Amino acid sequence: MFLRIYPMIGKRVQFHDETWQELRLLAAESMKSFQELADEAFNDLLKKHSRPASLKEALRKSAGQTAKVIPLKKRRAPKGRP
Repeated sequence: MFLRIYPMIGKRVQFHDETWQELRLLAAESMKSFQELADEAFNDLLKKHSRPASLKEALRKSAGQTAKVIPLKKRRAPKGRP
């Protein structure tokens, strides 16, 4: 299976000095990068407004509440291979 790598979109944002200092402190205390904090914040914002944060969530939302999830059967390993 091949995964497509899409370029990440960047956007410059500005913070008040106090806010930036608190974000840096939070990142250090939680051992997360600023990017990880930003991803978490934007995912929370999307959930708050009932917007899907991923393709998987968008597909589930578009299928509706009545869509039945059918799990795939696990494949057996071919004989002679561990």
